[in-house]
Amino acid sequence: IMFGCFYKNELENKMPGMTIENIAAACEGTFVGDRDLVTKEIAGAVTDSRQVQKDYLFIPIKGARVDGHDFIPQVFEKGALVVLSDHALPEETGPYILVSSTTEAMKKIAAFYRTQLSCKVVGITGSVGKTSTKEMIASVLEQRYKVLKTEGNFNNEIGLPLTIFKIRAKHEVAVLEMGISDFGEMHRLAAMARPDIGVITNIGLCHLENLGTRDGILQAKTEMFDHLQIDGTVILNGDDDKLSTKKEVNGKPVIFYGVGADSAFDIKKDIYATDIENHGLEGMRAKIHTPQGDFDAQIPIPGEHNVYNALAGTAVGLQLGLSIREIAQGIASVQTIAGRTNLLHVKGMTVIDDCYNANPVSMKASIDVLAHTSGRRIAVLGDMGELGSDEYQLHVDVGTFAAQADLDMLVCVGTLSVGIKSGALAADMDAARVKSFTGVDEARQFLERYVQEGDIVLVKASRFMELERIVKGIMQS
Repeated sequence: IMFGCFYKNELENKMPGMTIENIAAACEGTFVGDRDLVTKEIAGAVTDSRQVQKDYLFIPIKGARVDGHDFIPQVFEKGALVVLSDHALPEETGPYILVSSTTEAMKKIAAFYRTQLSCKVVGITGSVGKTSTKEMIASVLEQRYKVLKTEGNFNNEIGLPLTIFKIRAKHEVAVLEMGISDFGEMHRLAAMARPDIGVITNIGLCHLENLGTRDGILQAKTEMFDHLQIDGTVILNGDDDKLSTKKEVNGKPVIFYGVGADSAFDIKKDIYATDIENHGLEGMRAKIHTPQGDFDAQIPIPGEHNVYNALAGTAVGLQLGLSIREIAQGIASVQTIAGRTNLLHVKGMTVIDDCYNANPVSMKASIDVLAHTSGRRIAVLGDMGELGSDEYQLHVDVGTFAAQADLDMLVCVGTLSVGIKSGALAADMDAARVKSFTGVDEARQFLERYVQEGDIVLVKASRFMELERIVKGIMQS
């Protein structure tokens, strides 16, 4: 019996079709080594030498400070089966596949591996809410299927192939997040992922630096459609003015979701929410209407934007055959992750840790979450990046919004966030309730003295601001 279990686990953890011979062909590389090895399958593929295990493929990447090729001798000592290399290696090193670029080869190998997989793939993109929507969809699908989902920020041209390499024969669905900042990136990502279901959350104001306008963002995000499976389905936020123009994709009607049955645009919402109740940090409640019936959704994460995430999860769940009961269970089971509206409780305070990323839409959504709490409400807001030529005015707009949220204290951190302060003061927020600091450490020191038991503290900014240092300071104060 034990042998049978071991054999079953081995089969479930296989990477089908990933022989050295197939890998070399997929990346147009030349195998150098013992020809008897070419029919052997790899057990995994990684770019971090510390993660190499027996029979793994190691993909060395050249970074700004470190060249992964330097670790090739070590990975063979750890049991690597084969490595990629962009130059000839000494004969005694070990078997390798010679390629012109290890990064490009990795993407080609991931695209090939995708063709060997029988699991369904859900691809998710959008300006705001990709990660929280991914978590919601995965939570729903886990009620019936074995699911692999994107972890952390592995959603770009390096992270996505590494996520695809983690899919095994046992997985029935993969939920893949795809993040971009320029034209052409989504083409390259979607060519690897080849989604069966494509979800776009919204078209906001991210990456305007490269994409120019919201129409440019729409164009870049919808590059996904060119690489959908032939019978693929597209699920879009029908309350988004840009997405609502995409009524049909590849000859197939789009599935729209949104809040309320009526639409401001010329579309019919297939799945929609009514009777929304905001319970502050305890989350949201809503009635969700679907072609298969209605149900009451208990959403344990705060913020009205999570109603949209629940609707997206519902739409995907229905497409993959889940029952209304399973979908409701999945929505109620979703959990937050560090840095994404993560609630931390310490010394009688609640810290809303949302410092992983920020843009004007998500910033306002987080302020709205704070506004629906009870206690002394403190918003710590930092600079938002990649907003293009209108970056200052977009910060001012956030400040205007914050002034209307009845906050007890607004702490602005960074050079661009002077605009948040200006917007708040121009909207008649009491100057005594607005503080501005250029540096993170100054803000942290102020907050460590200022916060007290019963406070609700929101901390949010773009990742480069490193406001997690403020979260840590508050937690330890």
